[in-house]
Amino acid sequence: MVRSERLLLYTPRIALDVIGPAAARSDAEAQRWLGSRAEELVQNEDTREVFLSMRADDDLSAFETRDRLLMMRKLEQPADGVVELTAVHTADVRFAGAISVSVESGEVGGWLAPDYRRQGLGVELFGAAARLGHRHLGLKVVRAGAEPENTASRGALATAGFTPTSGPARFTLRDGREIDSCWYEHRQQSASRCRG
Repeated sequence: MVRSERLLLYTPRIALDVIGPAAARSDAEAQRWLGSRAEELVQNEDTREVFLSMRADDDLSAFETRDRLLMMRKLEQPADGVVELTAVHTADVRFAGAISVSVESGEVGGWLAPDYRRQGLGVELFGAAARLGHRHLGLKVVRAGAEPENTASRGALATAGFTPTSGPARFTLRDGREIDSCWYEHRQQSASRCRG
């Protein structure tokens, strides 16, 4: 678990903890920069709005039994070497987004739901990703790529203490689209790894 001023980030425990953040990145604006695969998104706009209006602590009894069971399904820890945390806005307890950190490469990523963009929360999100990498995963350096035109992401990275660094000029997103990229890193001399 990682806290910032307005966000609480935690390890997803049930399917809803993944579906809520997936809805947060499923709009066209987010996908312009993220390029997720179709199966990683909440495609139906009405369904997306339901998840974006939900609170992380909502009572799910109003949902059909089948849907409720799907949302409450316990998750196994992924074995792909990527640690993901669900972000919840502390004031309203709604799903605000998520972060991810690759244990092998130190690459971080993150996104915010439409209602939480343009409020400075990207700084908190990337700051939390750096803390997760340094204080929990034992990484002295974490890196993030951004499309040069994505001034919001680049500004949030810089304000969170990331500095420009070298990296590949082109990057292939998960949906196969290739984009121009610029790279940032966050260094910390003392890193620690949580046991657990």
